[in-house]
Amino acid sequence: MFQPDHNASPLNPLPWAVSFLALLVTGIELLFGAGERGFIGGPEAVGWRLTAIRDWGVIDPVFDWMVQTGQFPPSELARLLTYPLIHAGFTHALFVVVFILALGKMVGEIFSPAALLSVFFGSAVFGALAYVLLLDERTPLVGGYPGVYGLIGAFSYILWMNLSATGHNRYRAFTLIAVLLGIQLVFGLIFGGGNDWVADFAGFVMGFFMSFVVSPGGVQRMRDWVARARQR
Repeated sequence: MFQPDHNASPLNPLPWAVSFLALLVTGIELLFGAGERGFIGGPEAVGWRLTAIRDWGVIDPVFDWMVQTGQFPPSELARLLTYPLIHAGFTHALFVVVFILALGKMVGEIFSPAALLSVFFGSAVFGALAYVLLLDERTPLVGGYPGVYGLIGAFSYILWMNLSATGHNRYRAFTLIAVLLGIQLVFGLIFGGGNDWVADFAGFVMGFFMSFVVSPGGVQRMRDWVARARQR
């Protein structure tokens, strides 16, 4: 008969990488919010968010200039890693944090902290590159959604492997991303929206394929696949 563990914690602890990401996004958003409400920083604090978007967001003309001139200053390339931590407003940041906590916990139970962080930021970088290379946008790209979609890609990979192991239809693993992109499309048609879905989808693709390498045993599986391919 099952006996409950009365000493067990009532809360399932989050992987530290998930807590780190959520606290980082939350802390930055609280800083902006406090400045906008005049709690800290004086009058100039009202513009902290806009200044951060200008200095740390992904701006298409900035990357066009780098490609055209062949100059890639580290301070400008850093935008690829900083933009997912800056959000357009409280609600934007709130939804990102909720997704980080939910998806990060599921992925973090399988992936190492380093792998989880690499998926989030690697997907954010790839999403930003898709945004500036495939589009001609003047709206800065900010927010953690490309990284979150990378976590969705990692979660889809986990489902893919589990479904493959049990002999079920592997393509059911993509149900979540199909639903989310469908909702995003409907909202975009009704309320209008930008083309940042390109960065989100690219983030998903990157997260999914990165998982083949960074997941537990991923490197060895890749070596085995390469070896089998060479034998053929």
